[in-house]
Amino acid sequence: MEELSAICLKDICKQYRVGFWGRKFVALDRLSLEVKKGEVLGYLGPNGSGKTTTFKVMLDLVRPDKGQLLYFGEKTSIDSRRKIGFLPENPYFYMYLTAAESLDFYGRLKGMGRQERKTRIEELLELVGLQHARGRTLRKFSRGMLQRLGIAQAMINDPEIMILDEPMSGLDPVGRKRMRDIILSCRKRGKTIIFSSHILSDVEVLCDRAAIIKKGRLQGVFNVGEMLDDKVESWEITCTTIPDDKQIAKYIVHQSNNRTLLRVGEEQEAKRIIFTIENNGGRVVSFSPHRTNLEEYFKDNSDNS
Repeated sequence: MEELSAICLKDICKQYRVGFWGRKFVALDRLSLEVKKGEVLGYLGPNGSGKTTTFKVMLDLVRPDKGQLLYFGEKTSIDSRRKIGFLPENPYFYMYLTAAESLDFYGRLKGMGRQERKTRIEELLELVGLQHARGRTLRKFSRGMLQRLGIAQAMINDPEIMILDEPMSGLDPVGRKRMRDIILSCRKRGKTIIFSSHILSDVEVLCDRAAIIKKGRLQGVFNVGEMLDDKVESWEITCTTIPDDKQIAKYIVHQSNNRTLLRVGEEQEAKRIIFTIENNGGRVVSFSPHRTNLEEYFKDNSDNS
């Protein structure tokens, strides 16, 4: 095992018994996954694929039937678990506490001193944009505000590893941007982050690598940047006007008002079309590669497994 592995799962198997007859359900099937120190790893999969069970195993909340869990190359212990912050998919809070009181409660659970808690609470409320609501009871919070408080509690003791289960869930566009900024700032500080998400554009933006799981089995782990760079499928041209040319017209995919979108398979052909458009009085607004996105990649891997 590499020295820089923050979390390492080796051949993890986990079964549950469900229903009246106790039928066996395989949640994880020989799952081996490595989360490198300092990276952001996206964890993708359909509902019921085993993502949450994987996180519970990582947190040592669920003991696997077989396999091994290591933190920084060592077996789990109380000290190693103190290095982890966790945001569950549906965090539970005492709704009659205020935001500041809730974070103070979690700080006490982590064994933090009074002054340390006070300083950290102010930092986190500012970071997640809840400073204005620090004295408001949580029953008056929106779903998005509770989600932001959830990420704050996961960070209360400045953990080295952050495990986030659907951190973008319930957030509006502004809240999603703030959550992305928080994750990126943690990455810059050398934190190790693994998060699950169904919002695949966030995975494209945030992650170094992404892992796909289906029916408890790991389908693959890939470098997001390299995958996107290698998956240029066509070239898109947006222009104002186009000449009356049948060779160009066949590439049109959409027209509205004074904009025309063309999609061309070969880069050289796309450049030839741009030259023709501009020489005939047209204006090219944009020219960019169209890549396979993670949604398409994820669908292909799920369908083929």
